[in-house]
Amino acid sequence: MELQGKIIAVLPERSGVSARGEWKSQSFVIETHDSFPRKMVFDVFGADRLARFNIQMGQEVSVSFDIDAHEYNGRWFNNIRAFDVRLVDPNTVAAGPIPPAAAAVAPTAAPAAEAPFPPKQDDQNNSDDLPF
Repeated sequence: MELQGKIIAVLPERSGVSARGEWKSQSFVIETHDSFPRKMVFDVFGADRLARFNIQMGQEVSVSFDIDAHEYNGRWFNNIRAFDVRLVDPNTVAAGPIPPAAAAVAPTAAPAAEAPFPPKQDDQNNSDDLPF
């Protein structure tokens, strides 16, 4: 899945040691530019990814992520983990395309009003007015 928006919060980095070795993780909050903005918190796992993505507060980004859930003590929790984060040019966001919902409502040029069928001719006047 993919989501585009602005980074509005950078949470503290977490780290620890597991059976596989040392690990690092950090969470970020992104806000969309929809008419009703949505917010989503996502995690970046791994020191190499954190360094490669170099996510900063206020950046316009496109986040590719996976959603998974896990159970803990009988409760379920979602886990949204980013596997790719790309910078987006902020100028393209401001002048972005018309959303599909707005395009459906936008007025379009209507064709000239025409009768659906040619006018009925009298049976007595059976002249053919075709130009060919």
